[in-house]
Amino acid sequence: MSENGTETAASEENASTNAAATTNENAENAAGNVEDVSYHAVEKDGNVTAIWEMQGRKHIRTIDPRSNEGKQILALFETAA
Repeated sequence: MSENGTETAASEENASTNAAATTNENAENAAGNVEDVSYHAVEKDGNVTAIWEMQGRKHIRTIDPRSNEGKQILALFETAA
């Protein structure tokens, strides 16, 4: 019986180690995806009408330039230029 108990404890330890490794890999993948995010200003008649959040070539969402987040994004790019 002590052998089975030892195997169970070892299996549980391996399972928790594998779960931790999987969590770390998922966090690294998520962090890697964040680096690929870019913003594109959509202009019409010289005015920004929308901000596109892109991940590579995939459109993630559209941000209203009049929103707080939109204003922050535009301010970052205006100060960088």
